[in-house]
Amino acid sequence: MSDDNQASGPSWSDGPGGAGGYGGDSFTETTQTSWFGRLKQAIVGVLIGLLLIPVSVVLLFWNEGRAVTTARSLTEGAGIVQSVSADRVDPANQGKLVHVAGPLTLGGSVSDAEFGVTAQAVRLIRKVEMYQWKEESRSETRKKLGGGEETVTTYSYVREWSDRLHDSTRFKQPGNHHNPPMRYSSRSVTVAKASLGAFDASPNVLGRLSGGEPLSVDAAAEARARQTVGEPVRVVDGRLYVGRDPDSPQIGDLRISYEAVTASQISVVAQQAGNGFAPYQTAAGDRLLMVEKGVVPAAQMFTAAQDANTVMTWILRAVGALVMFIGFVLFFRPLSVVGDVIPFLGDIIGLGTGAIGLAMTAVLSAITIAVAWLYYRPIVGILVLVVGVGIALGLWFLGRGRRSARQVAVPAGMAPAAPGYGMPPQVPMGQMPPGQWQPPPMPPGQWQQPPGQWQQNPQQGTSPQGPVVR
Repeated sequence: MSDDNQASGPSWSDGPGGAGGYGGDSFTETTQTSWFGRLKQAIVGVLIGLLLIPVSVVLLFWNEGRAVTTARSLTEGAGIVQSVSADRVDPANQGKLVHVAGPLTLGGSVSDAEFGVTAQAVRLIRKVEMYQWKEESRSETRKKLGGGEETVTTYSYVREWSDRLHDSTRFKQPGNHHNPPMRYSSRSVTVAKASLGAFDASPNVLGRLSGGEPLSVDAAAEARARQTVGEPVRVVDGRLYVGRDPDSPQIGDLRISYEAVTASQISVVAQQAGNGFAPYQTAAGDRLLMVEKGVVPAAQMFTAAQDANTVMTWILRAVGALVMFIGFVLFFRPLSVVGDVIPFLGDIIGLGTGAIGLAMTAVLSAITIAVAWLYYRPIVGILVLVVGVGIALGLWFLGRGRRSARQVAVPAGMAPAAPGYGMPPQVPMGQMPPGQWQPPPMPPGQWQQPPGQWQQNPQQGTSPQGPVVR
């Protein structure tokens, strides 16, 4: 163990539940990381950040190209697709993009040969779950004066049913938490032969159907499964249970359930290939093969595909922006680590660098998407760019005009108008044309000298000739 990272011994705590229950156990590990160790990690993070930023740019650029290609392919397909009857195969439509909707006839059943489960369905989906250990961790980090950190990590081990094997060799404490390999895996079987009216519906077409419903297993399947597995098997809640006691499961016990995908009618958009269907290659670049349950018009299928493309585009944009933000955070991480010599200073720097990273992510991701649009859609991209620049300039000029209106500059040698007087501030004092300026009326009760005569100042008492003797 290096001086940069030091871990104390684990502290164990037994959880509820016996060997076959749903309980588990846990232990706590305390790790001390020095300031130099954190700085080394932050420098490595800079390298990772410098890798993530260009990766995110490539992802964002590629996503825009993918979205444009898919949108163009769907638009192209919607413009040339021909809805044909499912009653007969017209050789004139060979190689064309067609839309066929009608009744689906199955040429047989689907079965799981390993466990002898059979169903009259388009697809049979088998889900295998194993009772196994799962490691969970929770960490709390406290910064120390001088820039070091103390991390307290609690590892918890619980038993659960999962259709994915948890690799116990990667556990922090694998010794008492060994998971055996899964003897069987999840899989699906599609009916080998079916027809859509006069057309052949191959497994490649029917395999695109989804929306399965639970299929209960009967006692006959239990007997066949017992012969296959060679272990105790019973049916519990419509599922096969491989193990001794379902009420007290042991590590390695299996739970096998089934779903059946059924459809009495389907709709297909694809290239007519002989008596069947194949993906249609568009000029825009994508291959079109769409299948849905029921009788669905071609226009509705293309609209749904366009909507799905839009959703996927925004999801990938969000993923790309998130990867970019993480890259910037890692890039600026050494600054906050240096500031952590004084803990609160590091937090302040971290907030600042996080805000800078967020702003840089917004700017760089927007620029990347704009450049991608200019590359993939030059005309639309230029129009959007022009409109955006125009709006930005308009807002800038509007804001500048409002600031100028609030701050009226007074030139040198000019006197501002006194409050309540009608002299405009742009006229120099002493150059007002005679007869154009009139003093405002005096409020009632105040003394006013007739025009052309001097006015006595009650505080100082002066006249054109000099001081007034009282």
